[in-house]
Amino acid sequence: MIKPEPLKRGDKIAIVSLSRGLLGMPFCKHELEIGIKRLKEFGLEPVIMPNALKDLKYLEEHPEERASDLKQAFMDPSIKAIIAAIGGDDTYKLIPYLMEDKEFKEAVINHPKIFTGFSDTTNNHLMLNKLGLSTFYGPCLLVDLAELDNEMLPYTQEYFEKFFKNEDSFQITSSPIWYSDRESYDVSELGKPRIAHKETHGFETLNGTGIVTGKLYGGCIESIYDALTGNRYGDESFVYEKYQILPTNEEWQKKILFLETSEERSTPEKLETMLMELKNRGILNLVKGIIVGKPIDEVYYDEYKEVYKKIFADLKTPVMYNANFGHSVPRCILPYDVETIIDYDNKKIIVNEPIFNCSIQEKIQR
Repeated sequence: MIKPEPLKRGDKIAIVSLSRGLLGMPFCKHELEIGIKRLKEFGLEPVIMPNALKDLKYLEEHPEERASDLKQAFMDPSIKAIIAAIGGDDTYKLIPYLMEDKEFKEAVINHPKIFTGFSDTTNNHLMLNKLGLSTFYGPCLLVDLAELDNEMLPYTQEYFEKFFKNEDSFQITSSPIWYSDRESYDVSELGKPRIAHKETHGFETLNGTGIVTGKLYGGCIESIYDALTGNRYGDESFVYEKYQILPTNEEWQKKILFLETSEERSTPEKLETMLMELKNRGILNLVKGIIVGKPIDEVYYDEYKEVYKKIFADLKTPVMYNANFGHSVPRCILPYDVETIIDYDNKKIIVNEPIFNCSIQEKIQR
C-alpha cells in the first residue's frame, strides 16, 4: 500500500466536490470562507478545483466533471493533499470515469497525496484503496474545517493535526465530549458553539474478547450496502463488480472493518438489514474485528447496540462500539490499510505504524 507524505506549512491542499454540490451554493458562502481561512491558519494553501463551486444541479448531472477535478488534483505534483467538501449519495458515479483513465491511475501511484473525507466519500476511499493508496476516513471541509464556532472542535483539530506528523504510532481515544448536530448551518449560527454533552459510555465492547491486529478498512454502512446491492442506484453494484473494488475473501481476512451510520439515521430494522447483507456474504465472519462509530446525536444508541449483539451472537468476531469517527461529532481520522491494534478487553485502538512515508531529509532528522 502506497502512503503519502505528511503535510508541511506552505503545502497546497485541493478542495473537491465529489458528491453533493453544496460548496458553491450561496447559502454556504460563509462556510467556504471559514474553511479556507482555517486551512490558511494551518499554513496550507487552498486550491479550489475548477468544478468544486458548481451548483447542486450541475454537479448532480455531471459526475464526469467531479471526476475531472479529482484527476487534476492527483495529476498536479504540487498539490500534497485533497479534502472533500462534503458527502452525498451518488459518488460511485465517478468510478467508471476514473478507473477507465490510465493517466489518473498512474497519477495516484506516482503522486500519492493525503485524501480525507467521510460519508459517501466512502466510494472514493474504496476506489483509491483498490488502486493501492492509503487514504483517511476523516474530516471534510464543510462541517469540520468550516465549523461555525470560533474554533475547530478540539478533538477534531487534534486528529487533523496528525496530517502534519509522522508518528511511529498513536492511540485513538474516546472523546470526553460529543456534540449535537446543528439544526441550522446558516450565517446566523456564526460564532455559536454546538450543544456539548459529556461522554458517558466511552468505547464499548459488544462481542468477543482479546487483542487483534489488522488493516483498517470500511466507511459509511449505507454507502457500502448500496455498493453491494444497488439498493439506491440500480447500476452501483455492477460498477463495483466490474472494477472489483471490494476486497477478495483472502483480503477481507486481513481487515479490521469500521462501520458507521449516516445522517439518514437509519432505523434499527434498516441497520439489521444492512448488517445481514454483510453477514450473508461472509464478510463479518472473515474480518479480524469490527469498530463501530457513535450514532449521530446518539439516535438509536441502545437500539443499534442490540442489533449488533443480535447479528454477532453466533460469530466470534469482536465488536467495539461508540468510536468517534464518521457522522457523529467530533471526528478522528482512520487511515486505510494501516496496521492497527484493537484491544477489546481494555478498549483501546492503536494505529501501530507510521501513516506516512518520510522524505529522505525527514528520515535523516528522525
